[in-house]
Order: sequence, then C-alpha cells, then structure tokens
Amino acid sequence: MPTHALKRPVLLALCACVLVAQSMVAAINLLIPELAASALHPSHSEILWTVDAYVIAFAGLLIPAGAAGDRYGRKGALLAGLALFAAGAATSALAPGPAVLIAGRGLSGAGAALITPATLSLLMHLAAPEHRARALASWTLAIGLGGAAGNMGGGLVGQFLSWRALFAAMVPLAALLALAVAVTTPRTGRFAHSNLDPLGTLLLTTGLVSVLFGIIEGPAYGWTSAAVLGAFTAGGVLVAGFTAHALRSPKPLFDPRVFRSARLRSATLGTATGFFGLFSLFFLNSQYLQGVKGYDAALTGVAIMPLTVGMALVPRLAARWAGRPRPVVGAGLSLIGLGLLGASTVGAATPYWGYACWLLVISAGTGLSMPALTLGVVTSLPPHQAGLGSGLGTTARETGAAIGVAVTGTALSAHSDLASGMGPALRTAALLVLAATAVVVAGYGGPASTRSIASGRKRVLSRSSGA
Repeated sequence: MPTHALKRPVLLALCACVLVAQSMVAAINLLIPELAASALHPSHSEILWTVDAYVIAFAGLLIPAGAAGDRYGRKGALLAGLALFAAGAATSALAPGPAVLIAGRGLSGAGAALITPATLSLLMHLAAPEHRARALASWTLAIGLGGAAGNMGGGLVGQFLSWRALFAAMVPLAALLALAVAVTTPRTGRFAHSNLDPLGTLLLTTGLVSVLFGIIEGPAYGWTSAAVLGAFTAGGVLVAGFTAHALRSPKPLFDPRVFRSARLRSATLGTATGFFGLFSLFFLNSQYLQGVKGYDAALTGVAIMPLTVGMALVPRLAARWAGRPRPVVGAGLSLIGLGLLGASTVGAATPYWGYACWLLVISAGTGLSMPALTLGVVTSLPPHQAGLGSGLGTTARETGAAIGVAVTGTALSAHSDLASGMGPALRTAALLVLAATAVVVAGYGGPASTRSIASGRKRVLSRSSGA
C-alpha cells in the first residue's frame, strides 16, 4: 500500500459509511407515532428503549471498538461493523415484538461503534499530512449530513411507508457499502502493541453505558429517581475504577494521563458542546414543525435541510485555517449558540424562511468548528492509536448529543405546552453552549508547550499542547 492512498472513491465510501451510521440516530424519532400505533403495541418505555438502545450501544462501545480496529485491522473492523449494522437492521425489520426490535437496534448500534472510528482512522492513515484537514472536513460533513438525512428519511418513511421499511432498506444499503469498501479501500497496518485490556474495556464500557443511561432516561424517570441516581453512581464508580486500573496497568486501553493536555481536554469538550447544541435543535425541530407549524412528517424531514448548507460549504473554508484552531473553534461554537438563541424567538407566526435563517447560522457554526475539533482530538494520541482517538472523539459527540436532548427535554417539561416551552428550552441550551465555548477557547490559549503522551510504559509521542 502506498504511504498516502486516500483516493476520491475511498473518501466517498468512508464518508458514506459514517453518514449512514449517524443517520440511524435521528431517523427513528419521526417514526415514533407510527411505531406507537403499530401491531407491536409497544409501551411508552419500550418506545423509549427502541430510540435509545442504538445510541447507548453506539456511544458506549466506541472507545474499545476503535482500539480493536487499531489492533486487528481498521478495514476489517469497518466491514465487521457494516455486517453487524445490517444484521441489526434485519432483526428490527422482522421483529415480532418490541423486545426483538430493541435488540436489533442495539446490535446495529454496536455495528455503528465499529464503523465510525474505523472510517476516521483510515482517513488519518491514508491522507497525506497536508490533506488531512480537508479529509476531516469531509468526514465531519458526513456526520452532520447523517443527522439531517436521518430526519428526512424518517419523515419520508413515516409519511409514505411502514416503519419496517426504514430498517429493511438499511440491509442492502449496508451490503452495497461493504462492497464499495472492499473494492476501494486499502488495508492499513495492524499494531500488535495496541492494547484491548479486557478488564479496562469492561470497566470503561459499563461505566459509559451507565452514565448514558442516566443522561438519556433522566427526563423520563426524573433526575432524582433511584434508577437515574443509581446509574450515575455506578457509572462514576466504574469510570473511576477504570482510571485507577489504567494508571497501574503496563498495557492499558489508553492512558488517562493524556487528558493532562489542555488542548485535548478543550477539543473533547468543544466536540461535545457542538453536538449538544445540534441535538438540542434536532429534539425540538420536528415537534415545532409538526406541532406548531402543522407540517406533515415528510415536509418536516425536508424542512431541516438548510442545516446542511453551512456544513457543506464552510468546512472547505475552515480547512484553510487548520493551523489556527482557537479562533476557528471559538467562532464556530459561538455561532451555534447564537443560532440557538435566534431559534428560541420563533413561534407559530414566524415564517419558515425566518426559522431557516437560524438553521443556516447553526449550520455554519458546525461546519466551521467541527473539523478543527476532530483534528484536535485524533492527533492527541500516538499514530498507532488513531482508532482509539477517533473513538474518543465520537464518544464526546454522542455524549454531548445525549446531554443536549436530556437538558432540552427537561427544560421543555417545565412548561405546559411546546409553544410556551420551546423558547426557554432553546435559550437554556444556547447559554450552556456559549458558556462552554468560553471554557474551550481558554483551553486553546496560552503559550505553546510540549508534553509527552504516555502509551503503556513508553513515552511515544511529543506534541504541542498550546495554542
């Protein structure tokens, strides 16, 4: 394999894979009314688990899935992820009852956990250093387009087809993507010294799943309920246990001391912040357009498409400023916060173009900040742990998205109806985004300094941690 083998067909295949994996996070939301009225007769709790099983499996398994790709081969991990994704989709499409549907969603989420870090790691290894910023801009565009495509696809299926059609369509699509990857994508080297660390993987994965359960189920069960407080407590104990184990282990899954880098901490927080804002909007978008504006499901899915404009156009400009992440990240996250503030002013009488303008502002902020944030996370670990780094970054994305939905849903529940609660909910999300942006920008500042990042017992990487 040539050192730099990122050809256009490879880039398109990898971006298509991550777009499809991301789309299934959002697509199910617009099918909830049809699913609730279906012959499966799911309870309210079973509907929530149908939505959440994918996200919990996806986000909870990302870090060990990325490490597995580093050790056993990233192309193989991607193909295995597509196979799991298709198997889960087929299980959901044929589900005779809610339990099987939920299990299929979880299986697809596990497949997505293999797909996403493998695609980013392959991009990082195949792209020449001078082209990595552009490649990452394309990858982050695919992530954003996945959310919008999920909304549009879910709306169209909900309007014209059965909910089973959404899952059935994923099976041949995943097979087609697997064929494209097999034909176009070269293999990268395996790194036997990348560590899976079974005990550390178990502690971290169960800890993340517990925390995600608490975040996602907080609005439904109540933030002070025994189930949610128990989940947060268990998650905190397990993550602390992972940290203690990793600091003592000669071959940990990853060394927690990498977070001594202010740049890595800021890039991780910034990634979570951007998706916090984006999914706060996604959570309320369909409710506003359907419940307040009176749009049907198909039109609702199409109406969010302005959100893709900035994601498509701005990353190409942002790639030119890849060497100056602080102003790029600060401006981008600020635009997301300001766009949410603007969207909080809309109501039943607001013309659609007025709402679409605020979607464009949020879109531009996402397109501006996400490539730089992604690069900041994945380059903070040694090259042989690129899959682990991409898993860490995507975990931040999905966790931020889950928190955004939880916070916005909680703020909305304090009001009697959507019309009165949407504005305060979006203003809450906007203020949190702007506050976190200040912390992120501060972390990118200061004089440059060089730090060594540990992997096992050996210092393997020296990297600037300043601005």
